[in-house]
Amino acid sequence: MPRRKPGTLFPLEYSILESGAALQSKDGTFYGFSLARSLSEETGTLTAHGTLYKALTRMTEAGLLESTWEDPAAAENEGRPRRRLYTVSAAGRQALAKASAAASTVVTESSFA
Repeated sequence: MPRRKPGTLFPLEYSILESGAALQSKDGTFYGFSLARSLSEETGTLTAHGTLYKALTRMTEAGLLESTWEDPAAAENEGRPRRRLYTVSAAGRQALAKASAAASTVVTESSFA
């Protein structure tokens, strides 16, 4: 895995925060498969589920996401396994805003070169 400066995001992490925040604004939470579907629709490519779930775990451990298990009765009523539900934390929103600002600065600076 490439080394990175503290506080920076990998492109996948940026996409997870961006898509996750959008899903969260509609539904209150999001889960791995809904996120994978959203990322696929945005990019036209499918992120391997192993890669996605490792990133979700890493981001949760870093405090960028918060996770809980859904109510077992909800899953049972729909005849499926329980989902781990995610929300973008305050630290995740801050990291997304910082990365977005840095990306717009790079675009702005390169457009004047």
